[in-house]
Amino acid sequence: MGTYFKLKENNTTVKTEFLAGFTTFLTMIYIVPVNGFILSDAGLPMGAVITATALITILATIFNGFWSNTPIAMSVGMGLNAYFSYGLVLGMGIAWQTALGIVFLSGIIFVILSFTQFRVWLMTSIPVDLRRAISAGIGAFIAFIGLKQMGIIVENKATLVALGDLNSAPIILGLFGLFVTLSLYTYRVKGAFIVAILLTSIVGWIFGIGDLPSNIVGMPDSISPIFMQLDIISALSLSLLPVIITFLVTDMFDTLGTLTGVGTRANLFQTTNKNDKALEKTLEADAIATVGGSLIGVSTTTSFIESASGVEEGGRTGLTSVFTGLFFILTLFLLPLFKSIPPNAIYPVLVVVGVLMFTELGNIDFKQNDLAIVSASFLIVILMPLTYSITNGFAAGFVVYTALKLLRREFKDINLGLITITLISFLVFILH
Repeated sequence: MGTYFKLKENNTTVKTEFLAGFTTFLTMIYIVPVNGFILSDAGLPMGAVITATALITILATIFNGFWSNTPIAMSVGMGLNAYFSYGLVLGMGIAWQTALGIVFLSGIIFVILSFTQFRVWLMTSIPVDLRRAISAGIGAFIAFIGLKQMGIIVENKATLVALGDLNSAPIILGLFGLFVTLSLYTYRVKGAFIVAILLTSIVGWIFGIGDLPSNIVGMPDSISPIFMQLDIISALSLSLLPVIITFLVTDMFDTLGTLTGVGTRANLFQTTNKNDKALEKTLEADAIATVGGSLIGVSTTTSFIESASGVEEGGRTGLTSVFTGLFFILTLFLLPLFKSIPPNAIYPVLVVVGVLMFTELGNIDFKQNDLAIVSASFLIVILMPLTYSITNGFAAGFVVYTALKLLRREFKDINLGLITITLISFLVFILH
């Protein structure tokens, strides 16, 4: 084991990797119940989704540990799962089977690109400030969804949206959950999200908001209602091409951003060599996991930033990921507990995750007073939540950025990759 994972070369031990894996597990266990609630809103059976989420987390994380030998855990990505349910299925009226087909196709393209230099070419073609705006926009989008699902934001015919009834018991519970989640995260409590969910649930059960679980553990539900139910043929539509590209590019940005952040602490992916094998293999594992997840019945799988918590505990190799994946086996038997969690103990997590993603806006260089960057960033961030679509915000940002650069004759900032994405973005509005 030590030889395969190169523990000595990385100055680590089995014990250190074990503790690091357990720490990562604690910080990201929340994804299992949260994803169950999000995808169930799209019509997928919650029990099956919870089991499938646990399974893809186990398989993808362990596979990455052996394949890339990096301490990166993988699971269903926050943001794209919300877009899957609320943007595509509920927003555009797309059947969830077709949406799974879209995830599958984006994953297949990601797999192909992960084994070529096209990925590097595409990523280096897009200005870093636009990548940050996309992250911030997705943050605003999922925070808006969280607030809406909690009932804090409601529909209003006169003003489109308005403040909900703050005297409602479920909303009070949601506000309590939001405060607890922010407080625990502020004090860097390990497993802040899952601890906040459990504390809020206990308060909800005490006051009769939600049913107290009759059992804590039980056998997992079958994934047969969602397993291999993807509809690839329906997803092969010209009108859905921009959506496929959105899933692809967002997954790539999310993954590379996560790997950059975690790698800084673990001294991974730090070379300027485009042939960084650790980076390549982790991207390959991520892409393969997305394809596998769509077959099992869940939305896009991606690398989790919570892996940083394991790295902080000393995790340096794929053995950390293997231990994390093994710990997730426990979640397969917690279905009765997960299903009894009050919804407003779950949705505050979406708001906080959105807040954390939104902080990327502060890294955009607005001081250079580049109108193209400012305008594109604004449209990306504002249109994603207001149109309930990551695709619309993404497309508008790139169209405006490229148009202003051409208008100002700043041709040095234009490249073939950017033009390609801009042309695809035009399709969003032409085929709308």
